[in-house]
Amino acid sequence: MRFIPLIVARPEVQMAIDEAIMRARIEGRVPDTVRLYVFKPSSVTIGRFQSVKHDVNLEKARELGIPVVRRITGGGSVFHDEYGEITYSVIIGEDYHPALKNIQESYRFLAGPLVDALKDLGLNAEFSGLNDIIVNGKKISGSAQTRRKGVILQHGTFMYSTRLEVLASVLKVSKEKLKDKGVKSIYERVTTVEREGIKLSREEAYELLKNSFFRAFPLEPGELTDYELELAEKLIEERYGNERWNLMK
Repeated sequence: MRFIPLIVARPEVQMAIDEAIMRARIEGRVPDTVRLYVFKPSSVTIGRFQSVKHDVNLEKARELGIPVVRRITGGGSVFHDEYGEITYSVIIGEDYHPALKNIQESYRFLAGPLVDALKDLGLNAEFSGLNDIIVNGKKISGSAQTRRKGVILQHGTFMYSTRLEVLASVLKVSKEKLKDKGVKSIYERVTTVEREGIKLSREEAYELLKNSFFRAFPLEPGELTDYELELAEKLIEERYGNERWNLMK
């Protein structure tokens, strides 16, 4: 399996790279791949079928210079903080492990290294629901997934120091949704490694996650191929850099 070292880039670039790797993997051009990356500037990604107007405070996002990009994976809107969040991505064949045939088991198998990393810090991390990881009852990571032609793309967040006040201002979280979770505000629902009493730099968070993924999978450092980079450029033009795609109803 290939590991792509940390890439710091705009959201349209990151989402295009994930899809380009998936397409290249489907075509048999590249091996199963794990990568870690950071959105710069801080960004919002929105699920494939979500309504931007319903889920994102666009006015606030524009005011703060936070771009909004639509993913090809499901799920809702996510705030990726340049200063406090690392995103992981795994592109892998369904036949890699029996657990990958089952949706819930696959989420847990592929996000397992995040739980292990949090436990390495002494935090009591566990899975909750389909695709969340919680610490002390609060969400610290969420993942999203899509499947095509026997290949899975799963990516998700690792909030080590996310600014929750910015998250709360750009994402529209309905009172009903909070009520369903038995909480009154986003601060009761979400946490970060820092809020749990452990301060990490980006480099420390990256090394922590990287080591955990290397323990979980037979990884070897690699790089993106010219084919993937060219495909990513095309996808930025067609999709992720295109307002029609990002803001469609």
